[in-house]
Amino acid sequence: MFCSAEAQAAVRVSPQPWLTEGDSVTLICEVTGSSTGWTFSWFRDDDHLSDSSRGAGGSYTLSPAALQHTGVYTCRAERGRPAYCTNYSNTQPLWITGVSRSVSLVVSPSRSQHFSSDSLSLSCEDQSNSAGWTVRRYTDRNTEDCSKQTGSTCGIISLSTSDTGVYWCQSESGEKRHPLNITVHDGDVILVSSVDPVIEGDTLTLHCLHRSTNSPILTADFYKDGSLIQNQTTGEMSITTVSKSHEGFYYCKTERGQSLHSWISVRASRSGQIFVFNILSFLLAAFPYLLSTVVLLFKCYRARVTSAEGQIQYAVTE
Repeated sequence: MFCSAEAQAAVRVSPQPWLTEGDSVTLICEVTGSSTGWTFSWFRDDDHLSDSSRGAGGSYTLSPAALQHTGVYTCRAERGRPAYCTNYSNTQPLWITGVSRSVSLVVSPSRSQHFSSDSLSLSCEDQSNSAGWTVRRYTDRNTEDCSKQTGSTCGIISLSTSDTGVYWCQSESGEKRHPLNITVHDGDVILVSSVDPVIEGDTLTLHCLHRSTNSPILTADFYKDGSLIQNQTTGEMSITTVSKSHEGFYYCKTERGQSLHSWISVRASRSGQIFVFNILSFLLAAFPYLLSTVVLLFKCYRARVTSAEGQIQYAVTE
């Protein structure tokens, strides 16, 4: 197969690369300067994805997205006989957040933004007590093991902006669990927010923190997706009942500086999931009885109709 750099594949994501379990996302592969006659191949972490139903027509759709779909995606296109192909596209990370039933990445201090020169500890905690989980990360350079790792714990004594990236727990077999975005800022202001997804119905609280005082700044403007949402003189902003519409990129701004952006994920409450599951379970359990009742009523109806027709026929004969 002859691959040429003249035809270049490029991948983009819609709506965004940060997702919550159950969301939908589409990766789109395009060939510069040409749009027809191509067939596309998709790869996650350099492994070929053979699910053609997801990747038809240059699009690869995950609906619903699950934790195991986390990874770095690339695409390649080919056409003609003999096959003529493009080189591999740019890399597109895709991160699906949620709460793993067994493995969690615990961050200390528990926040997504950190000051440069501060220390950070990340640890994989497995409720099933099985060993073999390590902390890995994806930065602007590559995918690598977390430096200074002891067992399932990674410790960084002095953070730098190059430590900004996505961190997760990975098993010996390659399973990825609990990806978290860690941002390191060399400025004077960071946004303090939950490092984990916020559950629908809970309260989301944000603080604007200053480097020198390590305490909330009293007067701060809070932004979501580039738009001002609140001006506070208490140093914090709270949303008492979080919904899916509150998901997005947040940052704060003060007279001392501006924080970087943090993606806040919102996931469905477990009680709501259980409620839906219980309804579905009830319907599935009751279906045979409902079907039997419908069949029995139909037979009774047919019997009554047959009996009535017989009586009418007998009356006419009389």
